[in-house]
Amino acid sequence: MLKSMTGFGRSEYIDSTHRFIVEIKAVNHRYNEIVIRMPKNLGSLEDKIRRSVANTLLRGRIDVYVTVDEYGEKKRTIRVDKELAIAYHNAIRELASLLATTTVDNVYHIAKYPDILKVEDVSDDIMELWPKLSEAINGAVANLMSMRLAEGASIEKDLLGRIEKLNGWIATISEQAPQLLVDYREKLLGRMRDLLSAVGMEPDETRIIQETALYADRINFTEELVRLQSHLDQFRATLNSDGAVGRKLDFIIQEINRETNTIASKANDFTIANVVVEIKSEIEKIREQIQNIE
Repeated sequence: MLKSMTGFGRSEYIDSTHRFIVEIKAVNHRYNEIVIRMPKNLGSLEDKIRRSVANTLLRGRIDVYVTVDEYGEKKRTIRVDKELAIAYHNAIRELASLLATTTVDNVYHIAKYPDILKVEDVSDDIMELWPKLSEAINGAVANLMSMRLAEGASIEKDLLGRIEKLNGWIATISEQAPQLLVDYREKLLGRMRDLLSAVGMEPDETRIIQETALYADRINFTEELVRLQSHLDQFRATLNSDGAVGRKLDFIIQEINRETNTIASKANDFTIANVVVEIKSEIEKIREQIQNIE
């Protein structure tokens, strides 16, 4: 099913200790570019986040915002700076020796000196947080995909309508093609009669047939019409296929435009020229819509 490249998704995961908020914004982009903004302490999870998003969102500029709130009391621990404590103790003993006293501070007093004991927060095991964060990411991706699919369905409906217009105009060209030879033969015959009537001669039917055959070969665009119809059929089939189809559709519409230009250059006809203008105008509208497709 067709998917747009634009969309927004948000999801939360909440338990007794954490709340994870994930917001994902997607816009048009030629490639798949994922930018992640999250707390520094989650840096080790960046690759996991990127892969989780890239597995579903195949194309576009994807901005991922991760917010984490912590609940409840934080786990804390006391760290002893052993080297500093020993240095304090040795310095006190040296001072006692210098002052010729036997009084030396006990452990309790040393512990009160600056930087001996430090109270620190116990960090969460980041990898243990991944299942919670992953659930929030999956929810945000799913919500974004719903928006992409809804917009994609609207684009698909629009494109199918435009392809039907192209079909109608191609049918007009096909119907007009045989008349080109009839018109050319009549013009050629008229010119020859005008030229030969002055000298009392009749046009050579064999020569007219030869000239008409040469002209028919020169303006023959049957192959272009066949390829054009094939491209339109392929365009429809691609709309119904899965995965990222935007680039393929862009290539097909380029081929449709190329065949149209060839027909325009071969057919020296006012009616066909007007139809080609309509086709090229519609092709441009289709190309603009394709830029929104994943």
